[in-house]
Amino acid sequence: MTKTFTKEELSKYDGQNGQPAYVAIEGIVYDVSGKEAWKGGRHHGNQAGQDLTKVLINLSPHGKKVLDGLPVVGKLAK
Repeated sequence: MTKTFTKEELSKYDGQNGQPAYVAIEGIVYDVSGKEAWKGGRHHGNQAGQDLTKVLINLSPHGKKVLDGLPVVGKLAK
């Protein structure tokens, strides 16, 4: 069964204080904890625990290909 995260629940997974680092992109929640670039829950000024769809689509030089191979941990509630 797929876990559904509210934005409030997702915010707890910010990569701080031993928490894993999760980000939501287009309604899918990914675990970025294992990525060195997300060490400490931050990457280029972005904090884990948020919906970063607009950042990835509009600002990221690498686009959605960075999502390949990331563990999917659930979906974001609408």
